Amino acid sequence: MSTNDMVRIGDWITMPKYNADGDVSQITLTTVKVQNFDKTISTIPTYALISDSFQNWRGMQESGGRRIKRAIWLKQSSFRYIEDNEIEKFKKIQLISDYIDERQEVINEFNTEIGADRSLRVNGRNLTNIGLYRKYAENYLRSHPEINKNMTIMVRQLAPTEFGLPIEIYCFTDTVVWKDYESIMGDIFDHLISAVRYFDLKVFENLSDSGPEQ
Repeated sequence: MSTNDMVRIGDWITMPKYNADGDVSQITLTTVKVQNFDKTISTIPTYALISDSFQNWRGMQESGGRRIKRAIWLKQSSFRYIEDNEIEKFKKIQLISDYIDERQEVINEFNTEIGADRSLRVNGRNLTNIGLYRKYAENYLRSHPEINKNMTIMVRQLAPTEFGLPIEIYCFTDTVVWKDYESIMGDIFDHLISAVRYFDLKVFENLSDSGPEQ
């Protein structure tokens, strides 16, 4: 185990089979002791770390960033095209103002090229409220002082479900300290959930035991 550098004293490991989720405090020939975050102690047979699976968070700690991977579930019925007379309103949102100008130029050129009948929005390409929100969320993360800019930053759609469309936030904080990480993640989602209404979107809420409702 030591030859392969699988575990060191001080490593944060997770091993549900032994109710272990904390820092390795002692390694002997027969046992490995883990002080869990609730201050309890888990004792793991040393052989189990070779024969069974466990998660070592050392790589995350050494990287200097901890991953945020969480989704906001949006009602698909609130998705719509942006009308021409709304563009200036959305351009007041500073984080996407330049993006709207650039994107609208591309869209207009494409629609002119194909001769799109713009009396119906479904003809040709359009800005959408969900598309603007995704770009806003991405730019918000890129401008956030506590997000690691040297690691992946992504906002993406996951597969639609009966509970709506998940918009996944994927990025890394610039700290691995648990308390700070939770605070940063909480602030980000406080903001992004509150921002939904500025795009005329709606969030699904779990109002019953059977799942989210509209």
